[in-house]
Amino acid sequence: MLSGAASDKTVLDLQDVLQRFAFDNVCKIAFGHDPACLLPSLPQTEFADAFEVATQLSSERFRAPILIFWKIKRFFNVGSEKCLKIAISRVRDFAKKIVREKKQELAGKSSLESVDLLSRFLNSGHSDEDFATDIVISFILSGRDTTSAALTWFFWLIYKHPEVENEILKEIKEKSDMPVYEEVKDMVYVHASLCESMRLYPPVPTDGKLAMEDDVLPDGTVVKKGTLVTYAPYATGRMEKIWGSDWSMFKPERWLERDEAGKWRFVGRDPYTYPVFQAGPRICLGKEMAFLQMKRVVAGILRRFKVVPATEDDGFQPVFLAYLTAKMKGGFPIKVERSSRFMD
Repeated sequence: MLSGAASDKTVLDLQDVLQRFAFDNVCKIAFGHDPACLLPSLPQTEFADAFEVATQLSSERFRAPILIFWKIKRFFNVGSEKCLKIAISRVRDFAKKIVREKKQELAGKSSLESVDLLSRFLNSGHSDEDFATDIVISFILSGRDTTSAALTWFFWLIYKHPEVENEILKEIKEKSDMPVYEEVKDMVYVHASLCESMRLYPPVPTDGKLAMEDDVLPDGTVVKKGTLVTYAPYATGRMEKIWGSDWSMFKPERWLERDEAGKWRFVGRDPYTYPVFQAGPRICLGKEMAFLQMKRVVAGILRRFKVVPATEDDGFQPVFLAYLTAKMKGGFPIKVERSSRFMD
């Protein structure tokens, strides 16, 4: 797809392309199912469209100035709530279809041959259809939108900071002779750049937890059972108290230090300072897989192409939309240029 765009000088919406990639990828890994959203023709798919509508309208409930409005619309089944109901129905129908097909597939086998997560999940005794359907939707939500959101803002930031892109290219070139897994695992500067990108533009800008019992936070704040506690990785990542006076700068080096041999070594932050992947018992189970995917995509694309925003306005600044997951308003239109940086 990128080769075609480079040859034809066509404009692609990188945000859409990355969402399609992440959707196909998570479906293959989680369910052994390929929805083929990333075909060169960029087909419209009912489920992906419904999923997008459902996540957007769900998040808008939290931003309603008066909460009773959306509840009234839901009661009378009108407006955005009617659209949300239809979208959710389509999402659940698709997810149930996957669960039923997977159950039939497993019923015809004497042993577990499939390596996808849903097969292992069903085979472990979690056979309730509604519960399995919720798991399918959860996998897609966590694997599709978060990875694509992180990569969308990452490619924007490295375009704006060519010195960072040059360091990334240098590292990619150094690791290019390694086996794929070792290559990706050893990309320290790319890893730091992704962490820094997600500090400024976290894939989940705000998140909330419901207290199941009375509790007390470390600072003494009393939390009663049934209270919704919301925290904001977007705000945390921009606090001068945590990140210093240069918090607004895109600076991968803040995650790195030199070892005795003069090579970069990654220095992580504790998950409560950097809650992009949550923390404690609720820490993201797919964190390592997400980094593996993102570093592989970064290396694969930058080895062959340069991503350039398709705007004539040098001062253009994309707008950050905080839905359930982060979005770039209007997408991220780009032009793709072939790179000769690895030809020598």
